[in-house]
Amino acid sequence: MKTKIVIFDLDGTLLNTLEDLTLSTNFALEQFGYSPKTVEEVKSFVGNGVGKLIERAIPKGNKNPNYETCLYLFKNHYAQNMYNKTKPYDGIIELLAYLKLKNIKTAVVSNKFDLAVKNLCKKYFSKLIDYAAGENEKEGIRKKPAPDMVEKVLKNFKLTTEDALYVGDSEVDIQTANNSFIQCVSVTWGFKDKDFLQKNGAEIIINTPDDLINYL
Repeated sequence: MKTKIVIFDLDGTLLNTLEDLTLSTNFALEQFGYSPKTVEEVKSFVGNGVGKLIERAIPKGNKNPNYETCLYLFKNHYAQNMYNKTKPYDGIIELLAYLKLKNIKTAVVSNKFDLAVKNLCKKYFSKLIDYAAGENEKEGIRKKPAPDMVEKVLKNFKLTTEDALYVGDSEVDIQTANNSFIQCVSVTWGFKDKDFLQKNGAEIIINTPDDLINYL
């Protein structure tokens, strides 16, 4: 069946957000005198939402009495600094333009907080993304790898799992696609490498956005 919608992860798939995430993580940590984290460390912390990012970065995790305040400081700082060095990966704009030309719908589902997801997609992709949603568990929509966010996308466009393709850069994305019964394409240009993806069950792996165009 012809693909009618491509559902993308955001961080590490469409956008390289790592430097800005690191900046905001370290800003929050340093308010309490905690040691800053390297870009590589933050890279290993992302994928399960900003709550988990800070939990992994702060000493003693969410048991730390400063955890909630640190998370608040991170969110506030990131909201004001998420455009500093963030940029689309090479070839992403062309890929999205191709999908638009072929009348294939595009959606973004991310564990990043919802406002940031919507604002980032609006700034960098303008009219190239048809639907964007971030973490919204207060509304009863579970984070990835639960299938809730993907199911909401499909319901919004009145499409089925057979109409969809999921594209992401992490093990969370592979799990999300599996839980949603959707074919997954894993990318190597993001936060995880090919060996890691293969060890975590990736079946289709691409190295450039052009590879996705060829695949479709």
